[in-house]
Amino acid sequence: MALAEQVFNFLIPSINKLGVGAVKQLGPTAKYLGGKKALIVTDKGLFDLGIADQMVELLKAEGVQSVVFSGAEPNPTDQNVRAGLKVYKENNCDILVSLGGGSSHDCTKGIGIVANNKGDICDFAGVDTFANALPPFIAVNTTAGTGSEVTSFAVITDSKIHVKMIIASARITPSVAINDPAMMVGLPAHLTASTGMDALTHAIEAYVALLANPVTDSMAMGAIKLIVEWLPQAVAMGSNLEARDKMAYAEYLAGAAFSNAGVGIVHAMAHQPGALLNKPHGVCNAILLPYGCTFNLIACPQRFADIAVAMGVDITGLTTMEAAEKSVEAIKKLSKDVGIPAGLGDIGVKDADIPLLADNAIKDLCCLFNPRKITLDDLKRLYKEAM
Repeated sequence: MALAEQVFNFLIPSINKLGVGAVKQLGPTAKYLGGKKALIVTDKGLFDLGIADQMVELLKAEGVQSVVFSGAEPNPTDQNVRAGLKVYKENNCDILVSLGGGSSHDCTKGIGIVANNKGDICDFAGVDTFANALPPFIAVNTTAGTGSEVTSFAVITDSKIHVKMIIASARITPSVAINDPAMMVGLPAHLTASTGMDALTHAIEAYVALLANPVTDSMAMGAIKLIVEWLPQAVAMGSNLEARDKMAYAEYLAGAAFSNAGVGIVHAMAHQPGALLNKPHGVCNAILLPYGCTFNLIACPQRFADIAVAMGVDITGLTTMEAAEKSVEAIKKLSKDVGIPAGLGDIGVKDADIPLLADNAIKDLCCLFNPRKITLDDLKRLYKEAM
């Protein structure tokens, strides 16, 4: 039987370096890309720990000079991007290096957009809103969570209206992604848990998203299986290098999956406490994941049954819907086991915040990829249930 015409895109960085010691390739890779002076974008924590200085030395060993911008904040803002751009231009940089998790990577993406395109970062929200590619860009990842080092998305908070802008374009995808699990060993247990559950959210939402395809399906399933097995071990003992290695691989797979398949209602809802109240993205995703999945069950029960199996659930003798419901139970158990807060109220979200959160979430780009149609009343109800 002839297949109906079906075309899908699949975007990842041109060069991907994974495994213990991968970060040592930073200097040679920057030199290969033609970099003469790099802007290293990171957060204050990694700067204070001296990790950024290590990157400076790795670049210097290959003749690449660098300057550090340590102003990438959690939930990076348009102001962070403007400040970073100023450092990039004043120092005549020609290559970008992001160091950290999603905040550093997204801030760097924003800097790269405005470095090579006329306008302010707030002008570029949406899909394919700019014409020129970013400068050469190496993303050095230090968390097993966001997947931003491999994605074609940037999420930047508009500080005037406290809304997260989503910018989507193949041109955003970093030139090189470096995932070295040795860089993740020092991550505290609570951050290991939240970033790991963030990766699980990416994998699950990608598997049920409207743009899912056979390639993203295989990556999402692989990520789910790895996370269920290895996240608790990484949380229990951060120095477990095997667990860190498996989680680095899992978050890479999940990032590639959702970058191409999309995410849905969980991300649309999780973006809002991050932008409005500066709550951590991974924790918001983890709290909201069971509620978003429950909402989507009727749209694709077989897909959620598949997720249950990937999470180790025995579905023998169950109907498809019963098996699908088991996936939500498994998510809740894993979240509890790794110490995720039980509800949004536990991280400071208040009932009075819900109307604005819902109003902003219904406008979020991620709603377009959700397998079930979403209404404003749905969002208000789910926020309330998640409190």
